[in-house]
Order: sequence, then structure tokens, then C-alpha cells
Amino acid sequence: MTGHMNVLQRIKDFFNRSRWNFLWRYLRGNTPWDTNVTPPEVEAFVSQTPAGRALDLGCGTGTNALALARRGWQVTGIDFIPGAIRKARRKAAGSGLAVEFLIADVTRLDGLTGPYDYVLDIGCLFAIDPEGRRNYLARLERLLRPGGMYMLYAWLPRDWEGRRVGLSEEQVHQLLDRAFIRERLERGEEKGHGSAWYWYRRK
Repeated sequence: MTGHMNVLQRIKDFFNRSRWNFLWRYLRGNTPWDTNVTPPEVEAFVSQTPAGRALDLGCGTGTNALALARRGWQVTGIDFIPGAIRKARRKAAGSGLAVEFLIADVTRLDGLTGPYDYVLDIGCLFAIDPEGRRNYLARLERLLRPGGMYMLYAWLPRDWEGRRVGLSEEQVHQLLDRAFIRERLERGEEKGHGSAWYWYRRK
């Protein structure tokens, strides 16, 4: 019985610690992060900023990418879940908006050509392992133009489905300090857990 339980735990750990967890959630329709609502922080930024080129990392089904496109931005949305990208493309076609949606890993964006004026990440970076974060940041530095804005929404450290996820404010600063200047930070909560919005300007 113990051996059986160990096998089940290993299977559970595999799903919890990999992209397969997200694939499985999309297949089941268990995607509470897919609210179909653009956060007011994003709406406020784009309402005050001239349209340019935008990159939405971890775009899901395209809610925020489409909101940007409606305001005249030229947008590329990236997600590694094929089902999410298919839905995003259908939404774009139905709304008559031209958005480039690509199935890709945010830690491997060598096929993209910058520069972008604005990069948005809502809930992506904090879920990536340390090596993936380094790769992500190298691509971000290459793709975002000097003076461009990077907006990040991240959980503060917490336990989630059997593992520790999230980034402390200090960790975010350590990741971004070399190539970015923090302009703003807003702390908040999501379902009783700490989270934060960060605004960083590319040096």
C-alpha cells in the first residue's frame, strides 16, 4: 500500500510542478485566473500611454491583449497552452482585431523580434523555476526597448497545490535591478494572499 501511495504522490508532484498541470486545468475548464476582465492597472496605463508595440507574456485566452489592441496597440500574445491560444485567436477573429497569438514558452522567445514598447506579465514570472526566470529576463531585456515599460503582477511567496510559489519584493528587485528601474509598486491581496503590481522602466 505504501508503494502505491508513493507512486500516486510522484504522479501528483509531476502534475503540480510542470506545465502539464496547466494543460490539464485548461482541458477541465478549471482556470480561475481566466477572468475575462482587464485589470484597472492595465487600463490606467494604456489610457495614459500612446499606442505602440506590446507583448503579453502568459496571455491565456487573450483578454488583455485584445484590450490593448482595441486601444490601437500592435500586440503579440504568448502562451504555452495550445487550447488557450486557439481560444484567443477565435476571440480576436470574432472581434475583428488583428493580434498575433503564438504558442511559445516565455523562457524561449528567440523567434521574436523587438523592440517592444510595453511588456505585460500577469501571473507568469512567479510560477517559473529559477533557471527559467533567468532565461525569461534575458529575453525580456533583449525585447523591451530602452525606456519601455514592463508591468508585472506576481504573488508574494505562498504554498499552492503542494509547492511554494511566488516572489518576494526583494526577489523581484534582484531579478530586475540590473537592467530596469522600478517606478512604482502597489501591494494587494488575492483571495487572502499577498500579491503585488510592479512598474519597471527599461534602462
